[in-house]
Amino acid sequence: MKKINFDEYLKNFDYQERIDMKIKLPELLKLYEEGKVQVIDIRFDEEYEAWKIGFGDHIPLNEIPNRLDEIDKNKTVVTMCPHYDRAEIARLYLKLQGFNARYLTDGMLGIVDYLRGDKARDYMKKIRTQ
Repeated sequence: MKKINFDEYLKNFDYQERIDMKIKLPELLKLYEEGKVQVIDIRFDEEYEAWKIGFGDHIPLNEIPNRLDEIDKNKTVVTMCPHYDRAEIARLYLKLQGFNARYLTDGMLGIVDYLRGDKARDYMKKIRTQ
């Protein structure tokens, strides 16, 4: 895990990084089932207390610097928030710390919309049996 500074990151930013920094919901759900990603909900404690999606870890954005030891260096880290603005801040910070990090473009509201009814039941059944 190699830390990089922001200047270095910007100088090397290209079209591929623009693609690699993002992840859409179908890919996230597949990789989560396979155990290849660590999903981190970066919302404030009060938001998390008000509603949760049922999987992933909760590390508020402002606590990430002090809780890096809770993040798996061997997995792709996917940050998420209701939309994606704070998730991108978290992703960039983790990237600069040397993690392979992406942010969920669909946001948590996309997950809630997608995982309803039978889809929620079937997906949770899948991840619980692994």
